[in-house]
Amino acid sequence: MRRYDMDWLRVIVFALLIFYHIGMFFVPWGFHIKNNVVYQWLVYPMLFLNQWRLPILFVISGMGTYYALQRRSMFQFSLERLKRLLLPLIFGILVVVPPQVYLERLAKGEFSGNYFSYWPAQAFVGIYPTGNFSWHHLWFLPYLLLFSLVLIPIFRYVLLKAHSGNKGIWGRLVANPLGIFVFVVPLYFTEAFMEPRFPITHALVGDWFTLVNFGILFLYGFLLISVKQVFWTTVEKYRRLFLAFGIIGFTLFLVIVFGFEDTTLVHYTEAFVKVFNLWSWILAIFGYASKYLNKPSNILRYCNEAVYPFYILHQSVMMVSCYYLRDLPWSLFTKFMVMVPFTFLGSWAIYELLIRRWKWVRPLFGLKPKTHIRATKETV
Repeated sequence: MRRYDMDWLRVIVFALLIFYHIGMFFVPWGFHIKNNVVYQWLVYPMLFLNQWRLPILFVISGMGTYYALQRRSMFQFSLERLKRLLLPLIFGILVVVPPQVYLERLAKGEFSGNYFSYWPAQAFVGIYPTGNFSWHHLWFLPYLLLFSLVLIPIFRYVLLKAHSGNKGIWGRLVANPLGIFVFVVPLYFTEAFMEPRFPITHALVGDWFTLVNFGILFLYGFLLISVKQVFWTTVEKYRRLFLAFGIIGFTLFLVIVFGFEDTTLVHYTEAFVKVFNLWSWILAIFGYASKYLNKPSNILRYCNEAVYPFYILHQSVMMVSCYYLRDLPWSLFTKFMVMVPFTFLGSWAIYELLIRRWKWVRPLFGLKPKTHIRATKETV
């Protein structure tokens, strides 16, 4: 049975990613180009999104992997992942990301000259941030590709159990609104003991906390969808409980982060509250999506195909507005109201005019050839 709510969530979460990246221009956190004024109060909504936006994407991707394997052998699945993830990554590194680094170098006075004096002569010299070669926001793709290939033996085992009708321990845990929180335990150990030792780099090599943490979430998506209706029944039935847990969890997280000095006890407490909070929000979001979004739509059909190219394109488009707006004496609201439509409309124009209709361009953005488009449950 097709889950339209999964498609809606994928579209919505990637849209929120665009808003989040625009927000990075204004908050006092490190980013490629910063506004001339930063706003401390924006940290709170950004922290809220930051808790669950990437975790839920990896869970959704794990769910999509389950559907992809329903009609492919493991070998066919591996080839398909390479085409849909590796090819767009290579194209993105060579063509989509360099304008971002170029604009950053201009903004920081580290390069002068037009774009074609930068690309390709300087674009691939050295590794970012000291050099220019980078995958920037496309780091999601190599991690997803690695998880998809490395976890194949586990996928095979879970599929055999699911096809035999044996839901096993996962089904029993998922059916219980408190039992489903057992999934928090591995996340807690990675957060408490790995995160301090392995800072997030998105460099893949040596980025052990990110690899293990998101790898677990990706696998969770596969396991949760393997018990099928049991999961959807639980999250929909207990969605209000999970929402209450999420509100309590995020409130406690803010109290700990801003109210206490960082000690060993505080760190371990914060780690538990953080993973409890993010898991509660993920379950609540799935529950409300199951209740209200599991329905087809022509808008959804269009957006579901467009979302992957939008993800690849949006930050390069956005960085153009960052560069030209950064020193203007405009308010946050004015700049925000320029950046949002500029980013969405710019990405849409490129997608609609240069990608969607061209069969040789589509694979570079992870899209199937136009003649082979069909409804699918798969996600990137």
